[in-house]
Amino acid sequence: MMDWSDRHCRFFWRLLSKNTLLYTEMVTTGALIHGDRERFLAFSPAEQPVALQVGGSDPEALAQCTGFAAQWGYSEINLNCGCPSDRVQSGRIGACLMAEPELVRDCIQAMRDAADIPVTIKHRIGIDDMDDYQGLRDFVAIVAESGCKTFIVHARKAWLQGLSPKENRDIPPLDYSLVARLKAEFPQLEIIVNGGITTLEQCETLLQDVDGVMLGREIYANPYLLAGVDRALFDSAAPTPGRSEVMAQFMDYCELELAKGTRLNQMTRHILGLYQGLPGARRFRRVISENAHKPGAGIEVLQQALSQLEQRNSALPAAQ
Repeated sequence: MMDWSDRHCRFFWRLLSKNTLLYTEMVTTGALIHGDRERFLAFSPAEQPVALQVGGSDPEALAQCTGFAAQWGYSEINLNCGCPSDRVQSGRIGACLMAEPELVRDCIQAMRDAADIPVTIKHRIGIDDMDDYQGLRDFVAIVAESGCKTFIVHARKAWLQGLSPKENRDIPPLDYSLVARLKAEFPQLEIIVNGGITTLEQCETLLQDVDGVMLGREIYANPYLLAGVDRALFDSAAPTPGRSEVMAQFMDYCELELAKGTRLNQMTRHILGLYQGLPGARRFRRVISENAHKPGAGIEVLQQALSQLEQRNSALPAAQ
């Protein structure tokens, strides 16, 4: 979710679900050590629980970043060994690290030694010619020697040669059975499945075989799916927030951020799918997309978008 799950996005998601563990976009160790740390690490306490996801392959640098995560109050730090991007491969970051399980083990050991917060890993079921269960099993077994207990497994292999990052999200087939097999063989580990999950019913089915599910692109495109998570997966008595309630709270947040100098479109780009599938959703998106980027754009853009939505709904014929 690089360039997507920033602090504004996570605040919006938290309005939809109180229990879901949220993850930052992947940040490289170099960016944290040498870049604008405030930009990458700042978050609202309202986002908690939130995990920092990092990319890197140097144990010392990863240990330093784990210290940052603890100092800033993150609930967890996660090492990304699943991103297939060319730009991260060149720095020995992401999915290419699955070819070096001993190095990954040493990285996570250094991270665990650096601070007293959970250290987890996200990876694929394989890369390139590593397409058998044994390769996946050996990777997990070696990394687990570090004491890592939580493995988030994207149930697609990554073709690092021949497929683009976008193609790697769709073309390699999903194989949830391999992730379930991991859980059966490593019952002492927390195994979480990721990849291609689009409904809460699918989550409930997968949870029969694994400990958790991670949602990514579907939540970004259809964020209101999150509104049903607390009741479906955590507490049957949990309230389901309405879209109007969420928008009212998000607009309050936007007003506070606008006063700090944040541009409106930096926040509103994350909410375009809130009304997906409902009458007026296209008008809602269009008003925001055409106006939120303009200099001086303020909360009136959201008010206008909601007005367009209400006008579209009021124009519909009454149910017979």
